[in-house]
Amino acid sequence: MVDEQSSQDLETKHWPSEIRYISEEKRLEIDFDNGTAFSYSAELLRVESPSAEVQGHGPGQKQTLPGRRHVGIMNIEPVGNYAVKIKFDDLHDTGIFSWQYLYKLGEEQEEIWAAYLDALEKQGLSRDP
Repeated sequence: MVDEQSSQDLETKHWPSEIRYISEEKRLEIDFDNGTAFSYSAELLRVESPSAEVQGHGPGQKQTLPGRRHVGIMNIEPVGNYAVKIKFDDLHDTGIFSWQYLYKLGEEQEEIWAAYLDALEKQGLSRDP
């Protein structure tokens, strides 16, 4: 049974009003209905994919993916009315990016990116393939 607070945490609060992929820059831009807009690099989306391959199956299992500096997006398709599935040109396509996840990723992008770069350095890994 899900309590009221948990079900509220699962609700989408901000819906996209426009989505654009700028292939030359390998950037996804999303405008949300509250006037907030975020721009995400394909690399950030790939290394923060909500897939089990990246996030693992439980706490503390998140993987640090090296070598994704030049990754691009091949396809973006809707999943119901709550998310998109992104197919990257490294053929990863198992992550379902909910609007809620993308909004949070946009809000926390600087901290998430800094943590990713720090994890790469600590593990002796590179963004380059």
